[in-house]
Amino acid sequence: MTTDQGKAMRFCPRCATPLAEAEVDGKRLPKCQSPSCTFVAYRDPKVAVGVVTGENGKVLLGQRNHEPGMGLWTFPSGFVDAGEVVEEAAVREVKEETNLDVRIEDLLGVFSESGSPVVFIVYAGVIIGGSPEVGPETTEVGFFSYEELPPLAFQRDVEIIQLWLKHNKSNVGR
Repeated sequence: MTTDQGKAMRFCPRCATPLAEAEVDGKRLPKCQSPSCTFVAYRDPKVAVGVVTGENGKVLLGQRNHEPGMGLWTFPSGFVDAGEVVEEAAVREVKEETNLDVRIEDLLGVFSESGSPVVFIVYAGVIIGGSPEVGPETTEVGFFSYEELPPLAFQRDVEIIQLWLKHNKSNVGR
């Protein structure tokens, strides 16, 4: 039993009675054991955002400096902080990881997988300033053609980059 911060939740936040796994709506969830309390600790998903951007038909990628996928490449992405607007989080992640300023252009897709606690929202972005530099979460930053992609960190990255290429093709002259 964990909270969204990853710490073990052992007691009910309403009445301090111990929690125990129980069947709730067909799922095993932490539930308060007090007969007078109805608290259930639902396991909410974590929201992550990513931005696919580039220049001259090449996609911007950063080499990851942490797990999962340390040493592999992906587009700028990260978790949304509580209370943060998702588009602002996406712009922030690009700046933190690459030192580039972007404008969000369109939604490329929303992705989730059975059993994964992450909902991933991916945007197409346009670079509007800055110069590419590594940040604390990257060891290298570069632009790559689709034919010369480096080893990617996540299974869905190729599909998302293809969506971005298709998006760019359909928006030429827009």
